[in-house]
Amino acid sequence: MTLPERKPLSEAAPVDRAATDWQEGNDAWLSAAIAHLRLKLQSLAAEGTRVVEEPRGAHPWRAVFGGGGSRAEAPQHVMSRSSAEIERAARARADAEAAMDPGPALHILGERFDLTPFEREVLLLCAAVELDTRIAGLCAAAQGDPARNYPTFALALALFDDPAWDVLSPLRPLRYWRLVEINQPGNRPLTASGLRADERVVNFLKGLSYLDDRLSPLLVPFDAETGGALPASQEAAAAQAARHLRQGAEGHAPLVQLVGADPISQQMVAGRAARSLSLTPYRLPAAMLPRAAAELETLARLWHRESLLMPIALYLDTHDEGGSAGPEPPLARFLSRSGGVFLIGTREGRGDLGPMVQAVHVARPTAAEQKQIWTEALSAAPGETVARLSGQFDLNAPAIRRIARAAGDASGALWQACIETTALRMDRLAERIRPVARWEDIVLPEVELALLRQLAAQVTRRTQVYDDWGFRARMNRGLGISALFAGDSGTGKTMAAEVIANALDLRLYRIDLSAVVSKYIGETEKNLRQLFDAAEGGGAILFFDEADALFGKRSEVRDSHDRYANIETSYLLQRVESFRGLAILSTNMRSALDAAFLRRLRFLVNFPYPGPAQRREIWMRAWPEGVPHEALDYDRLARLNLSGGNIATVALNAAFLAAEAGGPVTMPLVLGAARAEYEKLERPINGAEFRWREREALKEASA
Repeated sequence: MTLPERKPLSEAAPVDRAATDWQEGNDAWLSAAIAHLRLKLQSLAAEGTRVVEEPRGAHPWRAVFGGGGSRAEAPQHVMSRSSAEIERAARARADAEAAMDPGPALHILGERFDLTPFEREVLLLCAAVELDTRIAGLCAAAQGDPARNYPTFALALALFDDPAWDVLSPLRPLRYWRLVEINQPGNRPLTASGLRADERVVNFLKGLSYLDDRLSPLLVPFDAETGGALPASQEAAAAQAARHLRQGAEGHAPLVQLVGADPISQQMVAGRAARSLSLTPYRLPAAMLPRAAAELETLARLWHRESLLMPIALYLDTHDEGGSAGPEPPLARFLSRSGGVFLIGTREGRGDLGPMVQAVHVARPTAAEQKQIWTEALSAAPGETVARLSGQFDLNAPAIRRIARAAGDASGALWQACIETTALRMDRLAERIRPVARWEDIVLPEVELALLRQLAAQVTRRTQVYDDWGFRARMNRGLGISALFAGDSGTGKTMAAEVIANALDLRLYRIDLSAVVSKYIGETEKNLRQLFDAAEGGGAILFFDEADALFGKRSEVRDSHDRYANIETSYLLQRVESFRGLAILSTNMRSALDAAFLRRLRFLVNFPYPGPAQRREIWMRAWPEGVPHEALDYDRLARLNLSGGNIATVALNAAFLAAEAGGPVTMPLVLGAARAEYEKLERPINGAEFRWREREALKEASA
């Protein structure tokens, strides 16, 4: 179905003068309509001046006032004069209506809610009590009871022409749309219960159009700057969403899913799509939807009513939606019970919103668009700065403009601001490692060291190769960089990750498997998705230590545990391939990894156990400049069969021994610490290797 054209009453005319004329006309019509109503109430009340026998069938609704078979009758000359006055008031009301284009607010509301003429009169009676203080007293007089100074269905049935009993039905508009509220205490009949016009409706009849204050606490504004200019790719998504909303589906409310990982980009597209249809967008986090059925029904009804009163659209953000208990989540029930124009922001397409829901994929601006946004925001910055920022970070347009305003043109400040922006979510999802190791600290064979430098260079040169040289246009997967560091414990895998992070000036996060792996089906994939999504911004390096625990081989399916374990592995295969950042996997057991992972890895760096030459170099670099030490026999230390990690532990323990002894680090202290390390590793100990003084004495004697 097509969207109905609805304008707020304040915009009923295209220019201010016409809007003012309409408002004045509406006020004049309301005055005439209420004056006519007063006369009719006075006439009904005047019938109580003399009681006579009611002819049978003359007033079928008289019984509801408790008057039995009698009615009140005024003198003939009074009745004739009252009838003439009522006729003149009715003509004045009709003339005021004819002078308006569009018609009065009551008639506009009647068209939108499909009210019959009798229902419009009932609503006018209820609203008149709020607009004219004399109406309450006339209601009491007309009903013959001073306590009933309020409208009732009984009064309306006796007062207006063409009364209809079905107006009392909860399925008729007055009650369904809650245009009137009913006060029915105890066992009082429905016809005798007090009626009160809804405050929002009364204000609408006066020409005031604003959002119902019962909805306002649940709605939140769109994030700042989401109303700015859209890049071409997002403009196309907004146009597609608007097209789907215009077309809709027969018998269904216009509804579009905006699918993507960036909520800000989705808000921008939703806002642009709504405004292109002349609709004002409002935002409601799906997590704020009430779970109680009655509260949800009230909210759905109020929003649907509001969408008929004003040109509005609702953007429902599900990114922070919690788990839903019960067979029908609140969001699906809300959409099924309400109406209007809806846009749903989701991470992945949802199938619980109905078969006719259209999906539009929304992503952050493309790499070329981000580069253009950076260029416009940093007009004075050199081209190298723009290329470096756009090549490393994947940001939405508002974030780029905000960072550019806050950091200025300083390259270092811009870089750090980007890291802070992209790594905010990572701090609560993974363990941050503060890298201290640099290229000069790591000792590896030339081949492995060259692979590490090549890895860092590929991260730096991605923009040139992917965009300037056209590889991005030919590939839709594998644009990220992933590497496997394989080797025994202590051979430098974590240190190499620190070196890479320092070289690229990025944050390094170790993935805590205890926070990722869950025994509940689907939770592991959900946790991994959050990790990868948070790292997509480009300011973080993911470091999967002991990766074989997550990336292990898929096994033959013997039971449900095997099946779901294989599903987790398959999900990781897909996610690593689609991840556009840098992911480093570390393992002590390369053979335990699934072969499909090895194919998807860009780099595979083996960390061999260090030989004597590498161990000597590691010993020489093990001491910070501030450590006092005597001349150490590095050739002797290199013969100790220890890995780089073990050597670092020995050096630290020897430094503590020296500090306790109050002197420098000496060979006996180092050998003593090394002997303790051998014992910890449960390796056989040759006592002669660790007796420094005896060996030195033998050397001196032989000399």
